[in-house]
Amino acid sequence: MMATTSAPSEITDLVATQWPYVLSTLLAFAAAWLLQAALKRDPLSSLPMVGIEFGNADKRRAAFVQGAKNIYLEGYRKFRKGVFRITTSSFHDVVVLDPSFLSELKNLPDDTVSFGEAVSDFMQSKYTGIRADRPIIPHIVKKDLIPALNRLNPVIAEEVDQSYREELPPCKDFTPVNIYSKLLRIVAKVSGRIFIGPELCRSEKYIDTAIKYTIEVVGAVQAITEMGFWHRTLNAGAHPAVKTVRAREKAADAFLRPIVEGRKKAQKADPDFQKPDDLLQWLLDDGQDKFGEKGSKELASIQLGLTFAAIHTTSMTATNAFYTLAAMPEIMPELREEIRAVLKEHGTFTTQALQKMKKLDSFLREVMRMHPLGFSSFQRKVLKTFTLSNGQVIPAGCLIEVPIIGINFDDEVVDDPEKFDAFRSYRAREMEGLAGTEKANAGATNQFVTVSPTNLLFGYGRHACPGRFFAANEIKMIVSRAVLDYDMEMANGSTERYPNLTFGGQSTPDPSREILFKRVAI
Repeated sequence: MMATTSAPSEITDLVATQWPYVLSTLLAFAAAWLLQAALKRDPLSSLPMVGIEFGNADKRRAAFVQGAKNIYLEGYRKFRKGVFRITTSSFHDVVVLDPSFLSELKNLPDDTVSFGEAVSDFMQSKYTGIRADRPIIPHIVKKDLIPALNRLNPVIAEEVDQSYREELPPCKDFTPVNIYSKLLRIVAKVSGRIFIGPELCRSEKYIDTAIKYTIEVVGAVQAITEMGFWHRTLNAGAHPAVKTVRAREKAADAFLRPIVEGRKKAQKADPDFQKPDDLLQWLLDDGQDKFGEKGSKELASIQLGLTFAAIHTTSMTATNAFYTLAAMPEIMPELREEIRAVLKEHGTFTTQALQKMKKLDSFLREVMRMHPLGFSSFQRKVLKTFTLSNGQVIPAGCLIEVPIIGINFDDEVVDDPEKFDAFRSYRAREMEGLAGTEKANAGATNQFVTVSPTNLLFGYGRHACPGRFFAANEIKMIVSRAVLDYDMEMANGSTERYPNLTFGGQSTPDPSREILFKRVAI
């Protein structure tokens, strides 16, 4: 019996002494298997990762939130003519492509790479409800808004003048002004003048709704982006920022829907109804027949989305311009001289007048080069796997983009890229010895609104921002009026421009800052 009872005891002792080694071996095999399985599941695993030194995905994400600019620049410089991936603030691994691929990317069909799906992902549309898939918007902008600019530019100029009179203080001496908060109201009025007409655009209810919706949407997108995947999936809809946007949409609908319904009724009742010349009317004319946007609620929602896009980008870009002028007041006299000379010839801000303000155009392009609102462009979601010309397979389901910040600071593209040169593009357009086709090409490729593989400020290809011509004209008039009427300086005698705030791949001027304005004696 002793022999039979000793065997189990020996086995027990063996297990007790050897089990830690057995367990570690099993865990090692399991880890290796899981890693291999993960690599098989992750079609991007063969691509080099920029930022991998920061650690796991959470740490790489945190590094991106704090220092995306440097991550893009590192990847751009390290993998020229190639492809790399990064972990972004939204927990995605994004594929970043060299701009040399743009010529082939822009020809891919929308069912292979989708701009709308990429925007929906960025705007967290699944949770915010903000739709990016309404074809009526680019249609109306291209068909109605852009062709109307010749007749609308003087109207925009008039609204800019009136808005400045209403929004800026007298500024008899240098007066601190939070220009961003003023620009929100100015842009809301000026854009609203074209979007919903002269009476409604000055309604405090409209201005308040438009501005708060713009700010709240940005806040909701950022809040959801910061959430982890499972937390976002389960709780994003209940987030206070999302609830705030929903409440604002209801308030906007309550304001806009009666206007839409009122116009519909008036048009139906009176065959001689004089249609207003604004974007809301263009939506009414085309929305139902061509795009099936029958409901007043849908049209009001579209109007709200357009207002958000106009206010956000225009006010941010103009604020960047003002911060630069305040830090570099030596630019002002040359801009002022050009604007005065052109207006003396044309009387007001006509299309032809704006085209002749080449130094202003150059200044704004340089502001956007140095201070883009985003570090990447040409965002697309891949719906079907495709292969690049270098043999690299880009799998379905991933997001792709091009690093605009790398291009903007590439010394092979821009001479002395770290230097702000207000009239860089002006000199390129006016280069001596150019004539005929060469001069025309130089003029066309060096403008603020130009889209090209080396200037992605407004996108590229068929989905380049269709509203950029309207936005550029509005920004030029807003900046011109300030240059004509005011001197600007930084507060406290500083000559250093306020640094922009960054969150992940986004860069914005600090909205809390003030600059000094002083009315120019005429």
